[in-house]
Amino acid sequence: MAIALDNLRVGRIYYLVNYGEKRQLEVLAKLGRDNFQVKDLDTLEIYEMEELLQWGIGKDYDLDELR
Repeated sequence: MAIALDNLRVGRIYYLVNYGEKRQLEVLAKLGRDNFQVKDLDTLEIYEMEELLQWGIGKDYDLDELR
């Protein structure tokens, strides 16, 4: 079962699957109620969570904490 966005914590690492894309993300900052600044640990790019979910949530959506 996926974690709700409002349960994400700054400094924690999460595994996100959405529309076949798999990412390991570290939460850097909380920007709003359901928006966070995250760092992709594979590419080291920094995104906002809204950018990653802008096309919606797919049937394969999963968000889990790694550590």
